[in-house]
Amino acid sequence: MKSTKGIGLAEVQRVYGGAEGDLWELIMGEQIHIGGFQSSADLAERAGIAPGTRGLDLCCCSGAGMRFLLRFRNVGQMTGVDATQRVIERGKKRNEEQGVAERIRFVTADVCDSGLADGCADFVWGEDAWCYVVDKAKLIAEAARLARSGGTIAFTDWVEGPTAISSEEAERFLKFMKFANIQDINGYSSLLQKSGCKVVLALDTGRFAPCIDLYLQMLSMQLTYDALRIIGFDTNMMQALSGEMSFVQQLAHAGKIVQGLFVARKGRAQQR
Repeated sequence: MKSTKGIGLAEVQRVYGGAEGDLWELIMGEQIHIGGFQSSADLAERAGIAPGTRGLDLCCCSGAGMRFLLRFRNVGQMTGVDATQRVIERGKKRNEEQGVAERIRFVTADVCDSGLADGCADFVWGEDAWCYVVDKAKLIAEAARLARSGGTIAFTDWVEGPTAISSEEAERFLKFMKFANIQDINGYSSLLQKSGCKVVLALDTGRFAPCIDLYLQMLSMQLTYDALRIIGFDTNMMQALSGEMSFVQQLAHAGKIVQGLFVARKGRAQQR
C-alpha cells in the first residue's frame, strides 16, 4: 500500500468544507463518484440490496448514495456517517427538498469510530470515499462491526491497479487527492477477511479511465466558466488543477489507478 505523510482527516475536511469539494461536485455531479448512477446501480445489484432493509453509508458526503438507495432499491432506512459538517447540512437540505428526510439520518463522526451500535445495519455501503480514510484496517473493522451477522459490506473505491504505481507517482497523486494512502484490491480483500467477512466480489470495474476522460472533456469544453467561478476566477489555479487531473488521466490509462468494487458477507456467529 502506497502512502504519504502530512495528510489526515483535517485536510479532507478542508476539501469538502470548501471550494475544492464544490469543484468535484461540479465535475462529477451530486453523486461524487466514478460512474455516478450506473456505478451505484451496479453495486446495489451485485450486493443484492433488498427492499425494506436498513443501510449505513460510511463517508456519505451529502447523502446522494442514500437517496439513490431509497428511490431505486426501496430500502427502508439509511444512516450516513461523515466528519464534514458542511456536506451534512447540504445533505439535510437536499433530503427535505426531495421528501426523504424522515428515512435518512446523518451522524457527524469519524467513520472509524462512529459510536453506532454493533450490528445496527443490514448492509454497510461506501462509494469512492474510503480512499480518504487514513486507517483502512480500522475502517473495515468498523464496517464489519456495524453490519449484522450475515449482513453485507458493499463499496467501491479508488485503488492501485494491476500496474504498480511508482513511489514518485504515488506521492504526487496522493498529495493532489488528499489521500494519506491508497489500498489495492488484494489489500482490501485481506482486510475484509481479517474482519470476519467472506469476500464475494473484488474486481476492477473498468470505469475509471473513461470517466476521467469525460471529466477533463467537460472541464475544457463546457464547464470552464463554472469551475473558474468556484475558485474565484483564479486562472493559475485552474491551470494547475487541470495539470494534476491530466496526470491522474495518465495513471488511469496506464492501469495504475482503477475503481475497485467489493462485496462481502459478514460471517454468522457460531452457535453454542
